[in-house]
Amino acid sequence: MQEKIDKVLSAFNGDRSELIPMLQAMQKELGYLSEEGMQAIAKHIGMAESQVYGVATFYAQFYFAPRGKHEIKVCSGTACHVKGGARILETLESQLKIKCGETTADRNFSLEKVACVGSCALAPVVMIDDNVHGRLESKKVKGVLDKYASEV
Repeated sequence: MQEKIDKVLSAFNGDRSELIPMLQAMQKELGYLSEEGMQAIAKHIGMAESQVYGVATFYAQFYFAPRGKHEIKVCSGTACHVKGGARILETLESQLKIKCGETTADRNFSLEKVACVGSCALAPVVMIDDNVHGRLESKKVKGVLDKYASEV
C-alpha cells in the first residue's frame, strides 16, 4: 500500500490548495481513503490530520472503507420514489444481505441511495457502475445482480 501512497504523493507539490485533488487521486489509487493515505496527505501538505479528515468527510464523494467492485446507486428522486424505488432498495438490501451504505463481504457490491440519476422517464432506476437499469421491478433484481456477480 505504501508504494501506491507514494505514487500519489509524487504527483503533487505539497500545496494545501491541492488537498481535494490529492484526496481524489488517493481514493482512485486505493479504492478508498485509508487511514495511512490520509496521514500521508496531511504530512505531505503540512496540515493536521483532523483538518484533512474534516475536508474529506464534508464531501459525499469520499469513502473511508473499501468499496465493492460494482457500485449500485438506487435513485430516490421523486419519480423513482413514486414508482417504487424504496421497494427496489429493500429488495437489493435483502438480496445482497447488506444495508444501504455498506459493501458485501466479498467486496463485489456496494449499495447506496442517491438523490437523482437524471433518468426520470425510466423510473424506478438503479445504476450499477455506469449502466442504467430502468423500469426495474423487485422480481427482476436478482437477475440483474446475477449478471454482475458472474463477472467476478
